[in-house]
Amino acid sequence: MPGRHRGLALALLVTVQFVLVLDASIVNVALPSIGRELRFDQADLSWIGNAYTLTFGGFLLFGGRVADLAGRRRMFVAGLALFTLASLGGGLAQSGGWLVGARAVQGLGAALVAPAALSLIMTLYAPGPERNRALGLFGAVAGAGGAAGAILGGLLTDWLGWEAVLFVNVPIGAAAIALAPVLLPEARDTAVRGFDLLGAATVTGGLALLVYTLVDAGDAGWNSAQTYGLGGAALLLLAAFVLVEARVRNPLVPLSVFRSRELSGGNLAAVLMTMAVFPMFYVMTLYLQQVMEYGPVRAGLGQLPVAIAMALGAGAGSGLVTRFGPRPALAAGLAVAAAGLAWFSRVSAPGDYWQDVLGPSLVMGIGGGTAFVAVTIAATAGAAADESGLASGLINTTQQVGGALGLAITVAVSTAATEDVFAAGERVRAVALNEGFQDGMLTSAALALVAVLVALVLLPGRRAAATEPGPDVPEPDTAGLK
Repeated sequence: MPGRHRGLALALLVTVQFVLVLDASIVNVALPSIGRELRFDQADLSWIGNAYTLTFGGFLLFGGRVADLAGRRRMFVAGLALFTLASLGGGLAQSGGWLVGARAVQGLGAALVAPAALSLIMTLYAPGPERNRALGLFGAVAGAGGAAGAILGGLLTDWLGWEAVLFVNVPIGAAAIALAPVLLPEARDTAVRGFDLLGAATVTGGLALLVYTLVDAGDAGWNSAQTYGLGGAALLLLAAFVLVEARVRNPLVPLSVFRSRELSGGNLAAVLMTMAVFPMFYVMTLYLQQVMEYGPVRAGLGQLPVAIAMALGAGAGSGLVTRFGPRPALAAGLAVAAAGLAWFSRVSAPGDYWQDVLGPSLVMGIGGGTAFVAVTIAATAGAAADESGLASGLINTTQQVGGALGLAITVAVSTAATEDVFAAGERVRAVALNEGFQDGMLTSAALALVAVLVALVLLPGRRAAATEPGPDVPEPDTAGLK
């Protein structure tokens, strides 16, 4: 494919990925407006976000493997069409149940699109500096999407109403669907016949139930019968999935892929990385609004520096991986992110943006952006060309599960410091909230340091996986391109 055409294809893929990541957070600022207009109970508002997270995280692995078998461009278009239609339906919602259902369908569409987009990048670019730069851009845009959601959500809600945070996806999705057949190649695994339905059912059910257990544990209680029961059921389904994959002829996830140290070590590091980094966006939003008393739009704009820092870190990360390999780049990025999180744990009440927020958010953003690119390259470098969708689905899944688990832990730790003070005066309440945020960020910093150790111990030290094709990393198979 000519370089210019390939550049346009990459621009399309990263734009769509930006929208998918954006949609996980863009509705947060609009929740009060949605609650008032749709008469949503305060306790149920969180499910507008959780419904998206639940189906997105639960179906990613399924979406990645289907992309390999049915065609990556085909699944990219099909998932994007589903996502776009669900966005339109959500904006037209007349009740809370209608909106939650639309958000769940959005998540399903995103689960089909995200691994297909990442595997298409792996198809377009051979292993080496070009692929690393492409993944660096992909990581920069994805990292910025999380922070940009708060900014755009606030602006759209203030200017046009809460419906706009969903309607904004419709013209972008329609344009991307029209451009995909022109710009993107088709590629699929032609060697496999048949589909592992039992494996798909057990892993999707297990992952969806696990994500549900994590996101609802704060309300149900970590020691509740519901949390133990649903968590146990999720683990049983995932154990059944492993047994199924060891026996069927055409497994959804061939267990042999985990023999790759890059893939298995990279995915474990990805879980810990997102457990550490993802909660900072949640804590920063609450700190700016509840302790510093910023309005929604100002709080969103306050997160712009971290989005820029993540973009810069991702760009630097691709160069570091090309020069030194994934292991040192990932370890260095995580160590810098841990320093930023530890710094952020020293926030004060009532707080000062320039002293308490800007510095640590820049440090964490640069480290987190570097780590995001390095872990993505590490976790996909060992996959064969016909399993790129599977590898993409795995890394997306581990990041989603890690983010849900990290947020649940951070909320639990933070709440433990504040649960007895909500009847106190505003000054006492702000100080207590601040102490909870401090404890949560110290926990995140510790998780980032554990991820550093995992990267150093489990990832291979050789550079071949990151810089040039080797015997375990074949050149992309272009025989199936159409």
